[in-house]
Amino acid sequence: MSVPADAVGQPKKAATAAWIGSALEYYDFFIYGSAAALIFPEIFFDKSDPATATLLSLATFGVAYAARPIGALFLGHFGDKVGRKKIMVFTLILMGLSTFLIGCLPTRDQVGTLAPVLLVLCRVLQGISAAGEQASANSMTLEHAPPNRRGFFTSFTLSGTQGGQLLATLAFIPIAALPEDQLLSWGWRIPFFLSIAVAVVGYVIRRKLEETPAFEQQTASEGVVKMPLAFLARNHWADVLRVIAGALIASVSTIFTVWALAYAASDSVGMSRSSMLWVGALANLVALGAIPVWATLSDRIGRRPVFLIGAAGSAVMMFVYLWAISTGNYPLTLVLGIVTFGVVYSAANGVWPAFYGEMFSTRVRLSGMAIGTQIGFAVAGFAVTFAAQIAGPDGSDWSAVAFFTAALCVPPVIAVLTARETHSIPTEQLGERTPKPAAERETVTA
Repeated sequence: MSVPADAVGQPKKAATAAWIGSALEYYDFFIYGSAAALIFPEIFFDKSDPATATLLSLATFGVAYAARPIGALFLGHFGDKVGRKKIMVFTLILMGLSTFLIGCLPTRDQVGTLAPVLLVLCRVLQGISAAGEQASANSMTLEHAPPNRRGFFTSFTLSGTQGGQLLATLAFIPIAALPEDQLLSWGWRIPFFLSIAVAVVGYVIRRKLEETPAFEQQTASEGVVKMPLAFLARNHWADVLRVIAGALIASVSTIFTVWALAYAASDSVGMSRSSMLWVGALANLVALGAIPVWATLSDRIGRRPVFLIGAAGSAVMMFVYLWAISTGNYPLTLVLGIVTFGVVYSAANGVWPAFYGEMFSTRVRLSGMAIGTQIGFAVAGFAVTFAAQIAGPDGSDWSAVAFFTAALCVPPVIAVLTARETHSIPTEQLGERTPKPAAERETVTA
């Protein structure tokens, strides 16, 4: 199958739509993480046992990650049958609605145990939405991008994710500075209410985006695969396993963003909420610049070496960062947080959209990325809960958490060492180990 010249058209428009949409969507997703670490233990769980309340609150953060593989099965299937654009619009609307509803929820003091139940249900909806967001946006940008710049253009999805995390952190900095009674009564709801504006802006942007030429030609010439999941399991099972293993690198992000924040603000360390939120904000600001730089480097030297730098480097740097927090030295924590998350982790974070997407053909690209990443991300989401458990009764055993994080970086290293290098393969040949004559290809109905 050849791809016409216009198959790589509009790469800037696609990348911009992916960046803005991902930033708006992940603003919604990450404000939950900040609230789960700082606010929800106080208002949705039993305050008489602060340690258990924090543990349960962090567990609700992981619930969305558990829902993501289920969402990936459905959204991946339909994304490879009806197109990338429709899934991108659907996920944004679902995320905006579920996040707004969290801001409307009654607290434990008002309705008892029903409050955390409703919180979990809304978090599940967030997880289903996120399951299709990155895979659809990555597929859209990859299939629009020039073949020699796929790494650069697909990195806009992840820099958008970091932008959303930055927006979420900045939204919580003034909220966290409110007096305690105002913060816990109404202040925490404001960032969640803003999700309505997020959904409206994102919908306007994404509904005007054109479907990818690669998907349209695939549909017109061969049709779509009748059962994308069956085709994926039969022809790409090893690559799906690689993506699952590689996606465990996201544990670095969740532990940095959620557990380290809760640890630093705990009584054992005593840093202020606002100061630690600034660590995350500045680290994400640096990441916005670092991600496209690493991605551009991967277009020149390959995906594998850049991803390896990020995975192995993050395993080492998390030891240094968590140690810095344990000392209570804020300037040291700030600098090392920026280096760890903003620079080193960005190497893997910036290159995986192209690296994973290039493992699959157009027929099952969205399914392969969605299912593989969301299973790996599910583990990463609950890494926060495991970290809270292994940190000891007072939550101060940072070294155990650092070893745990480093262990989760090992599967990504193995995945990259066993993967093919794909940065120089033409877009139309991606995912095709031995191209077959057209008559032998599995065809299907449009």
